[in-house]
Amino acid sequence: MAEIVTLNDGSFNDAITADKPILVDFWAEWCGPCRVIAPVLEEIASEHDGFSIGKLNVDHNPQTAAAHDVMSIPTLILFQDGVEKKRIVGAAPKHKLMADLAEYVTA
Repeated sequence: MAEIVTLNDGSFNDAITADKPILVDFWAEWCGPCRVIAPVLEEIASEHDGFSIGKLNVDHNPQTAAAHDVMSIPTLILFQDGVEKKRIVGAAPKHKLMADLAEYVTA
């Protein structure tokens, strides 16, 4: 089971440079599609252990969102060794997310 962590401007760099890849969900409380994708990410986290999932509220952490050119939310970015490997913009069903992340994610 992957762990879901809450990230902020201070913890972000440590999280993306950790040993395990991390899928960061850039979101906001007022964003409808962000609320739709949240349970999908929880389900993915419960089924996979090869990576972490982080959630970064863009309203509370605008510096990090701006530094990574997040223009729309939800934006999901998979980081490995501090490097962006995959970016998914917008809400998508679980099967689409898993297909997009397949080369980076192990069961």
